[in-house]
Amino acid sequence: MISVPLSSRVAIQLENISVSYRTPKENYTTFKEYAIRFLQGRVKHNVFWALRDVSLTIHQGEIFGLIGRNGAGKSTLLKVVARVLRPTSGRVVVTGLVAPLLEIGAGFHFDLTGRENVYLNGALLGYSRQEINRNFDEMIAFAELQDFVDAPLRTYSSGMVARLGFAVATHFRPNVLIVDEILGVGDEVFQNKCVARIMRFAQQGTTIFLVSHSSALIQSTCTRAAWLSHGHLVGVGGAAEIVAQYHENPDARAALPE
Repeated sequence: MISVPLSSRVAIQLENISVSYRTPKENYTTFKEYAIRFLQGRVKHNVFWALRDVSLTIHQGEIFGLIGRNGAGKSTLLKVVARVLRPTSGRVVVTGLVAPLLEIGAGFHFDLTGRENVYLNGALLGYSRQEINRNFDEMIAFAELQDFVDAPLRTYSSGMVARLGFAVATHFRPNVLIVDEILGVGDEVFQNKCVARIMRFAQQGTTIFLVSHSSALIQSTCTRAAWLSHGHLVGVGGAAEIVAQYHENPDARAALPE
């Protein structure tokens, strides 16, 4: 674990967060059929709880890891913190500018060029056109995409898209950086560049909320971690302690590689 200066200030406060989804009990082949049944009051729904009563306090400057099997609710929780998703119940407070890296290509338009997507994604993150103009070349250089910047994004590999997204979202230091598995995309050299930038941000006071299936990454970078299972918070504590508990659980061993 890398030591970073922690603050007593709270960066992320989650209080009894629950998120539910409703799905029709029957399959409908057309929207017209669904609409007719709905107007007749004949549509019945199943309720699925992605998160149940999750409470967390994360401090400014902390690198906080989140682990759990696929479908445990990790991405849902990050979307709540990123203010992309409103919880069904509970309260969330996040302080300062948030830069979310939730999935490859989020906020991008694949028919636009890499250059056009930098301006589009930068605007979505709250950057002015003047700020993007001044920093454009550095963003593209970090992403190592100088030869492809004017090609449509649909011609990019998934690793190239991830590099561009990371470069834009992290060029300006945010107060909170949310990273969902994106560090697993791309070659090892670029992954090391990403980790180095994250570590520098943390040293400067940025709060990092990180999801990864890599136990080595969680233990080497995170101060604390939480374990989610079926939408419930199983444990919160030191990163090494939580990863060890997770590995000891028979249902989790296949989900988090050594």
